[in-house]
Amino acid sequence: MKILLIRLSSLGDIVLTTPVPRLLKKKFPKSEVHFITKAEYSDIYNNNNNVNKVIHLQKNLKKTISILRSEKYDLIIDLHNNIRSNFIKFSLGVKNFTYNKQSFRRWLITNFKIDIKIRHISETYIDTLNKLGINNDNNGLDIYLHEKDMIDLDKLPHQFRSGFYVLVLGGKHKTKRLPVKKSIELCDKINKPIILVGGKNEYKDSVKIENFFNSDLDTNNTISDILNKKTLIHNLCGKLSIMESAWILKLANVVYSNDTGFMHIAAALKKRVVSIFGSTHPSLGFYPYKTNFYVYQNTRLNCRPCTKIGSSECPAGHFKCMNELKFDNIIL
Repeated sequence: MKILLIRLSSLGDIVLTTPVPRLLKKKFPKSEVHFITKAEYSDIYNNNNNVNKVIHLQKNLKKTISILRSEKYDLIIDLHNNIRSNFIKFSLGVKNFTYNKQSFRRWLITNFKIDIKIRHISETYIDTLNKLGINNDNNGLDIYLHEKDMIDLDKLPHQFRSGFYVLVLGGKHKTKRLPVKKSIELCDKINKPIILVGGKNEYKDSVKIENFFNSDLDTNNTISDILNKKTLIHNLCGKLSIMESAWILKLANVVYSNDTGFMHIAAALKKRVVSIFGSTHPSLGFYPYKTNFYVYQNTRLNCRPCTKIGSSECPAGHFKCMNELKFDNIIL
């Protein structure tokens, strides 16, 4: 049997699908499993033994359909359920199963703050396989690291070679990102060697944090009087690939992370995770899955969650979910 899995984006969602091919291979060990996604996320599956082939989504959707038709699939598992994935699915015209987004339940939570239980999104992906007689094995997420992406500890500053912590600065939407001032406060409270991880979009903010701790200049005098400024910072934002960053997470004592893709990679690596939630909320089903985790969130607000995936600005204009966040319990 030849099976196509569809999840086109984004990083965290791709990681959260990883139980699906594992479970398919357990049930159908002789099956050939393919996964289609955008090229920038393909590394998540390139080393995964449960996926035989990773196909890149083309800008020209008709070209994508042509490539997929040539594979002659027996079954499609749609783990995205959007316009493009539905177009692909129906263009190929083979038996298919589609995951339930639980959109209405999330809408009730974000718009009316109704206390409704939502299962973790990875479990809803797995539910898509129920009609095949497949159930959750409760083994969590998968991430397969390759030696070519390995980070040599000897190339890190010597203070970091005997242990370090990670702060992930990423987050596609502004309301999911801890502001620079609060990131500085958190780093100061951790007061251990910290590696900053993130993409090129986070580089400017990472430099501000790095400069605060590594310079004698008072670049943020509004908070410098109450901080020790003794935390050691090593900034790797924008300098590593996704999988190289994953190696850094693997080596970390604890991973502090916004609600973003690297948080889920840390969960796949079974790391201790401190997850930072602003406008989103763990109850929406995106918390670190099957790993030891702790949550920083502002529980004193009645306006959150205001969105299920984050937004460009705080709808209320105050951004108190992040600006008034308390770091009362530092996990070391």
